[in-house]
Amino acid sequence: MEQRETDVKVPLLSKIAYGMGDVGCNFSWMFVGNFLMIFYTDVFGIGMGAVAGLMLFSRFWDAINDPVIGGLSDKTHTRWGRYRPWLLIAAPLTAVVLMLTFWAHPDWPSNVKIVYMAVTYCILVLGYTCVNIPYGTLCGAMTQNIEERAKINTFRSVSAMIAIGIINIVTVPLIAALGNGDDKRGYLLIAILYGCIFAACHIFCFAKTKEVVEVPEKEKTSLKTQLSAVAKNKPYMIAVAGQFLFGVTLYGRNADALYYFTYVEGNQALFSTYSLFIIVPAIIGAACFPLVFRLTNNKGRSASIFALLTGISMFCMYFFTVGSSPVPFYLFSCLAQFFFSGFNTAIYAIVPDCVEYGEWKTGLRNDGFQYAFISLGNKIGMAIGTSVLAGVLGAFGYAANQQQNPAVLAVIKHSFTTVPGILWIVTAAVLYFYRLNRKAYNEIVKEIQERKEKGISAQA
Repeated sequence: MEQRETDVKVPLLSKIAYGMGDVGCNFSWMFVGNFLMIFYTDVFGIGMGAVAGLMLFSRFWDAINDPVIGGLSDKTHTRWGRYRPWLLIAAPLTAVVLMLTFWAHPDWPSNVKIVYMAVTYCILVLGYTCVNIPYGTLCGAMTQNIEERAKINTFRSVSAMIAIGIINIVTVPLIAALGNGDDKRGYLLIAILYGCIFAACHIFCFAKTKEVVEVPEKEKTSLKTQLSAVAKNKPYMIAVAGQFLFGVTLYGRNADALYYFTYVEGNQALFSTYSLFIIVPAIIGAACFPLVFRLTNNKGRSASIFALLTGISMFCMYFFTVGSSPVPFYLFSCLAQFFFSGFNTAIYAIVPDCVEYGEWKTGLRNDGFQYAFISLGNKIGMAIGTSVLAGVLGAFGYAANQQQNPAVLAVIKHSFTTVPGILWIVTAAVLYFYRLNRKAYNEIVKEIQERKEKGISAQA
């Protein structure tokens, strides 16, 4: 008797390999999210208005390529599976584009800079989509066991928190060391190094994971039908809304972080110190998700709890600075990162379960297509978070590499503390209404399996 996909236990090495995929993702995308905006403004010499415009324009590009790549990955048929081959091919190519994105000359004419920025960034976004959507969808193809999926996503989140911590701690000093006083050279060499890590991690993930969930062959499904199926999937729509708010909050704050330590605290090197303080709480918080899930039996409710506590902690940070109150500043920073890491694990653990719900509800299974809209929601949020930040800073008179006026400093400080704090609380409220708990999920998967078995019996 064949082992059911709901009973599949994923080997430890495969869980580690899947986690390494998110290490690679963060050495690309978190590096871009945290450092590209300040690279554009303070190193490449591009105005805030142009950067804000690019971030918004690129999301229209995402609106096209995300569903396309999701649909193509669903239709991919190879001896390695549907999603893993994308990691093998797209990751090395994207690594090259990452290097080109940070290869730029401050003396180029302004219009040339803007065109180069737009072209390289849009190609980079496409490359990252070709890797990240199949990678995210792969989790649901490795097993249908809800406990195993929670464990896989815990490995993913813990690995991501370690990677993010390393990136945030070492990047600023490495730019100085490798650039030897030339930030342009420093950023380029870092991009080459991180691009190699990005490619190597995804190749390892490809090599040591396996797709075991069989997706039934089906006739070509129209875009209208797929969108209609998605609209009927209530848990999924809540997950998309959560990802959108997640993108606005996370990437807007991350883009602001270097500005905060450079101009509000007056010392860019404090960003590395801050990152060093929060790395251990980040790892522990990510590892705590399975415990909270066992207590709540609901991944959405788990994410809601983590989001609420993240928001409260970040809001409290407004009242302290490293210069005047370092102990409470770092205490609330650690708490915020601890709760955020738990949220990060929970929000991605939700997505594969929504695929089963959609298959049960509509009879249509389209893993890659659904993950594409999750990714699109996150990216649209990222665009709004970063473009609004850039636009507001530009409107209040931001001037690169100079002492900022009080209005700009206030915007930078609020963008690092109170604004994300409020948005996290809103995110908690949205995810509170996620109703797909452990019992309901197991019943859904059981019914799907029974339908498949009846179909096989009818054909025999």
